[in-house]
Amino acid sequence: MEGLKDKRIELPALRREGKLPVVLSKPEVKRLLSAPKLLKHRLLLATLYGCGLRCSEACNLKLSDVDFDRRMLHVRRGKGGKDRYVPLSGHLVRGLEKYIQAECPQQWLFNGQVQENEQGLRDRRYTTAGVQWVVREARKAAGIAKQLTPHTLRHTYATHLLEDGLDIVSIRDLLGHACIDTTMVYLHVAQSGRKKPFSPLDTLYC
Repeated sequence: MEGLKDKRIELPALRREGKLPVVLSKPEVKRLLSAPKLLKHRLLLATLYGCGLRCSEACNLKLSDVDFDRRMLHVRRGKGGKDRYVPLSGHLVRGLEKYIQAECPQQWLFNGQVQENEQGLRDRRYTTAGVQWVVREARKAAGIAKQLTPHTLRHTYATHLLEDGLDIVSIRDLLGHACIDTTMVYLHVAQSGRKKPFSPLDTLYC
């Protein structure tokens, strides 16, 4: 009716940034997750991908942050100092239970080399450099040509969720983005929508 404001919900316009994130295919993720020889490294990669964590968030995970009964992971003090919960896959739950029983970590979920922190105390948590090394070595072992960092697994998490049908607002909450504009970039990357994009070569010889 005239004089009434349009009540439709409109998503914000996509930011026109030049670079789109690198995203792995599902077969590439499977190769990457099975590449490391150590169970701890395989579980670290699976947690980065399966929970969409930033590198620093994975380093700061404590045993007490894993809720096996509810199948949830408590991500504390993410970017902007915000907490959030993300679901744990049944595959990851079984893997983590096996890892914890075998490795017996005491405080941090993933232990690294002993370091001295800013207070001069001994700290056994993984460093970001250690996580980057695990990702780099797994990439080489898996024979993946794409440029790959821990954050690539976060991009891949979001894109695969979108392709599997999860809505963009829920993905924003799982990623801990303060603004949905940041999440909207995955609409450029995901192969989803009313009709999956295809090449005209696919239909040329039909």
